[in-house]
Amino acid sequence: MHWLYFPILSLLVCVQSWIFALRVKRRSQPYDELYYKYIHRALQWKDAEEQCKQLSGNLATVSNLAEYQQLNSFLKNQNISHHVWIARKILTRQKNSSKTLILDFSRRSDQMHAHLLRKFPSMSSLTVCTQLHFNLNTFGISTVFSYSINNFQLRANLTQGNPVQLALRTHSKQGPYVNAFEHDGSWHSVCVSWSQDDGSWALYAHGHVVSRGNGMNCNNDSISPDSFFIIGHGQNGSFESNDAFSGRITNLHIWDRVLSSCEILTMENECSTISSGLVFKWSEPLLEIEDQMWEESPCQGKFADFTVDLFNPLLDGTSWQNQTFIVKVFQKKMVHEDCRVFNPVTESCLLESCNSYKGVVCQLKKAKPSLPKSPFFNKLSKYPNITQVMEELSINTSQNRDLTSLQQLTQAAVHTIEADGHHPLTSIDILHFAQLIDGIAASTHSARTNSAEVMMSIATNYLKLANVMLEPQTATQWVGRTEDGVNTGPFTIIKSIDSLTEALADTLSVQRRGFSFSTKNIDVYLKWQKLSPESNSQVFKPSAVSSHRPRGGSHDELIIPESELQRLRKLGCKEVMLIHTHYSHLSEVVSAAEKSTETQLNTTESTLPGKLTSAVISATVRDVLKGQTVPVAVQYTLSSSQVTKYSQRVPPVCAFWNFSLLHSHGSGWSSDGCSVISVGSSDTSCLCNHTTNFAVLMNYLESKWSPEEELILTKLTFIGCGASLCALVVTLMLFTVLDIPKSDRTSIHKNLFIALICAQVILLCSGSAIHSKVACTLVAALLHLFFMAAFSWMLVEGLLLWSKVVAVNLSEDHHMKYYYLIGWGLPVLIVTITLASASGKYSADDYCWLSVQNGIIWGFVGPVIFIIMVNILVLTRVVIITVSTAKRRSIMLALGMSPAEQAYEQIRAAVKAVLVLLPILGLTWLFGVLVPFSIVMAYLFILLNSLQSHLYLSALCLRNTVTAPEPCFPVFSRN
Repeated sequence: MHWLYFPILSLLVCVQSWIFALRVKRRSQPYDELYYKYIHRALQWKDAEEQCKQLSGNLATVSNLAEYQQLNSFLKNQNISHHVWIARKILTRQKNSSKTLILDFSRRSDQMHAHLLRKFPSMSSLTVCTQLHFNLNTFGISTVFSYSINNFQLRANLTQGNPVQLALRTHSKQGPYVNAFEHDGSWHSVCVSWSQDDGSWALYAHGHVVSRGNGMNCNNDSISPDSFFIIGHGQNGSFESNDAFSGRITNLHIWDRVLSSCEILTMENECSTISSGLVFKWSEPLLEIEDQMWEESPCQGKFADFTVDLFNPLLDGTSWQNQTFIVKVFQKKMVHEDCRVFNPVTESCLLESCNSYKGVVCQLKKAKPSLPKSPFFNKLSKYPNITQVMEELSINTSQNRDLTSLQQLTQAAVHTIEADGHHPLTSIDILHFAQLIDGIAASTHSARTNSAEVMMSIATNYLKLANVMLEPQTATQWVGRTEDGVNTGPFTIIKSIDSLTEALADTLSVQRRGFSFSTKNIDVYLKWQKLSPESNSQVFKPSAVSSHRPRGGSHDELIIPESELQRLRKLGCKEVMLIHTHYSHLSEVVSAAEKSTETQLNTTESTLPGKLTSAVISATVRDVLKGQTVPVAVQYTLSSSQVTKYSQRVPPVCAFWNFSLLHSHGSGWSSDGCSVISVGSSDTSCLCNHTTNFAVLMNYLESKWSPEEELILTKLTFIGCGASLCALVVTLMLFTVLDIPKSDRTSIHKNLFIALICAQVILLCSGSAIHSKVACTLVAALLHLFFMAAFSWMLVEGLLLWSKVVAVNLSEDHHMKYYYLIGWGLPVLIVTITLASASGKYSADDYCWLSVQNGIIWGFVGPVIFIIMVNILVLTRVVIITVSTAKRRSIMLALGMSPAEQAYEQIRAAVKAVLVLLPILGLTWLFGVLVPFSIVMAYLFILLNSLQSHLYLSALCLRNTVTAPEPCFPVFSRN
């Protein structure tokens, strides 16, 4: 039997070695791997890049097939369907770029061709790249382009049912026809290179070589200088239709050197053009083109020169060489940088403005697991198996993290921090724990159904840790920046608690369970709720669930109204998880942080002007079936011992913390949609909802109106706008139906009425668009356009009045073409510029009108104030002339009048002129400028503008005695 011993021993040794090698591979390989992390908020490209750097990574890259497959798989596993940023700014849009041309050779013709207006020197080597689109109904041999007579040509051979074949011809020698790509009616990219040395040549399709060879030269000749480069035809002494190209050509570039295969592939992947050696760049001024054979654009995409759909063919297993490129072109001047996005739906790369807001995918490298070098983690590492737990957490991706390992880690951290009364925490400790907790949300997707107890244990442990972290005396130790420059502050912890409670809610919702935990500084309450027609308002009172009585916080409460719950039910939410958190002493933590040195202060977490004088309370509603957070309106009351102290000088402001503002280089606090209901001696009540009213159109400062005032303004707006709209329609009908003499004045009146009617109809319907961002932005743009048009026509009214009364130009010359340019052209220009400069934040979050927070509102208020000032000048001059005329009339017609009677006559004439011209010149909107400073101005503004259209009718009938010889209606006209 001894002969069996050695084979068995050898087998055991081999198996043991294999197991050891596998273990080593398992331990070492992940450290060199890359993995992805999705950021759950939309950011601009530069902020997305910064966010990834804070995570010690970069934006995801897609430079090869493997990276594409990994990113695509990750997005599918995460059920992400919207666009996400990926690495690289592709190019800076050129401010003076000409239109990108697509030469359209619709049929074979001996007349259709393009000639490059450029003389080339003698070239010993060259590369030509272009994009081609062959017509599906044309077959046979054709010449795509040619240089000199038989000197350098690219020829194509199309046969029915077969791929497109291409061949290079130089110095009367022609290479073989090779299959380049399918004849499928799509755009394809082609490059061809040639070198004088041994006549070597290469043909590329979509960045990859399809054929190459040598010996294509004659007596070692170079490419002849000063010859013609023709697109769409050969040069055999004459142009023949049977040799003509049929299809489309664009983006043809020429280099005086041979581009390497790597350079050509880079151009394909990065949608760029290599400048080294470039002797001709695609440009309209450098082309002589037949007018009937080219068009500007096959599509109107907001892209740079072209974008490449890199990956569609890879999905069905076709080869890289059969890739299809989709060419997008632009037709306007570009002023922004474009950045790459990945579309998970079409599985393709695109270019979009870097200033737009997209999802973020970071690419991180698994580093060798190690604990932070801090006193706290040095003590934590002494616990048994903690080092192994940290290693396991670092090896696994966030989706596969073991919840039990996280439970062990948080439990050991609680023991460590409870054993040390000094709590020596640093910013890196806080950041490390926050990043671990953020990974739990992804872990719960693959967690077992019996993981509820483990999740509750993790939540309990972390809340105990967070309670110590948010102690004012502890916070001063860790608030600031890490060595890597990452900011950490109180809301770093709050954000991680939000992620943890949402993950816990999704886990508990399966069992329809709740959760409650209370500490000195934090109260957390989760409740499962089934929505039904009988669902009542949900009230969260921290004092009712807390085992630690908050100091002065007995009045703190948050209410989700019954109407909101019923709204969610009608939207399809059947079961929800209500998540409530309450931070009783956060104001003290923020105050303690403000006392830190400037180098340690987290400046991005500054509040609105004033001080945080209350606790912080929150409510989150999770749709159980979809696993998503749904927005709701809430009402809450918070106690504050400092309200009385600051109420006279700094009124209370209701606000919420907006994490999306952290990367906008501003404050994280926002008061959008939140208003103060009442202020007591020890508490403040707030309401956060969405309202719209007419007065907000001129509210270029933050609104400070109460909900009752908002309601009154809204009702007045709808009543006034309805009545005003009726009067405008009647007035316009009278101008249209009655036989009123045609003049510039009547045309101006009609255009003014049309602009006001359109604006008020859209305003009355704007409430239905609040729930759609795209629709709301469209409504805001239309309101901006038509209200701006109304003011432009009011400006025209003033200019016409000036010409007739002040300049005394009584000629009948018509200037309507100039008036139309001001009345409609100027508003279109203003709206276009405002939209272009808005960077995706054109409309406000709470109503369909221009955003106040980023100053876009001044795209309307600024021109309005200018027009009002001009019309005030016109009114002043008209009043002066009217008073002077009245004075002369009284002297001539009533020599016996007393000075008092003469003064009365002059005052009466001035008042009449003012009353008649105020509505016509739009000067009632002067009250709108004062709206932000007084609620009384808001009421007057709505009232006067509601009556403005009623005043038009009477004013226009009285206006003839002030400004013109013609009366209002023909029944009063003179022969």
